Amino acid sequence: MTVAHIENAPPGQAPGTPTGRRDLVARLRGLTPSLVPSQRRVATCILRDPASVAAQTISELARAAQTSETTVLRLCHELGLKGYRDLRVALATESGREQERADGNREIGSDIGRDDDLDAIIATITYTDRQAIADTARILDRGAMAEAVRLTAGARRVDIVGVGASAVVALDLQQKLHRIGLIAYAWHDTHAALTAAALLGPSDVVIGVSHSGATLDTIDAIREAGARGARTIALTSAPNSPLAGAADVLLTTADRETTFRSGATASRIAALSVVDVLFVAVAQRRYDQSIAALDITRKAVASRRVGIGNGRQEEDRT
Repeated sequence: MTVAHIENAPPGQAPGTPTGRRDLVARLRGLTPSLVPSQRRVATCILRDPASVAAQTISELARAAQTSETTVLRLCHELGLKGYRDLRVALATESGREQERADGNREIGSDIGRDDDLDAIIATITYTDRQAIADTARILDRGAMAEAVRLTAGARRVDIVGVGASAVVALDLQQKLHRIGLIAYAWHDTHAALTAAALLGPSDVVIGVSHSGATLDTIDAIREAGARGARTIALTSAPNSPLAGAADVLLTTADRETTFRSGATASRIAALSVVDVLFVAVAQRRYDQSIAALDITRKAVASRRVGIGNGRQEEDRT
C-alpha cells in the first residue's frame, strides 16, 4: 500500500533544514518504540534531558547510553539528520525555545514529584496538555490530513476502530461525523470490528486509532477492511508501527507523558485535537449539508435542555 507519511520538515520545507529540525524531540518520541534496543537507549537519554545532551560530545552520549558512536550516528540518520552536530544544534534550539514557553521557573520536561504541591501539579499537567496539542499541530502532515478529509467526506460510510482509551477518541469522531449527516460507526469490540470490516468495499473508509500503533485488534480490522477494498486511515503516535504500515493514510500525533499519565490521557488529548481538525475540515468541505444537519440535530435535542425549546417560558431572572 502507498502510505502518506509524515515528513521531517513542514510543508514546503525540505528535510534537514533548521525549520525542519525544530520538532525533532516530538518526532523522536514517536519513533522510539520502533527503534532497535541500542538506538532506543540513545533516544531515552535524549528525551530524558534534551538540553544536557545538546552540550555532550558524541562519545559522552554513547557512553551514557551504553552503546557505540556508530549507533548514535545511525539514530541521527533515522531522524533525517546529516550527523551528530545537527542533532546537538536542533536540541539546543528546541530546548531554548521551550524554556521560553515554560510557565514560571518550572523546569522543562520535569515530572510530577513525590512532594509537589497542587500548584505544581496543575502547572505540569496544563503545560503537558498544551504542548501535546502544539507538538501535534507542528508535526501533522498536511498532505495526509487533506487526503483523510477527502476520503472521509466522500465515503459511503466511515467506520472508526479503537479499543481501550482509543475507544473514547473513536466515539468522539463517530458522534461528530454523525451530526453532519455522515453514516459513521465506532467499534471497540474486536469481533464487531472485524465482521463490520468484512462487509466494506471501495466506497467505504476505516479509521484505526491506536496510540502505540501496535494494538492487534485495530491492526486486524484495518487489514481486513483494506483487503475488501476500503480505504484506510491510521491515527497513531508511532509512524513506524504496524498500524501505520497497514494503512493507506497516516496521521501522526505527539504527546508528553508523566508518571501518572502514561499513554492514555496525554495521547488521547493529542488524538482528539487531530479528530477535531478532521471533523471541521470535513464539515467545511460539505458546508451546506453540514450546516443544515447541525441545525436539524440541534433542534432535535433542544427540548432536552432546561428552559430551551420545551414550550415553557423561562423564569424571570430579575
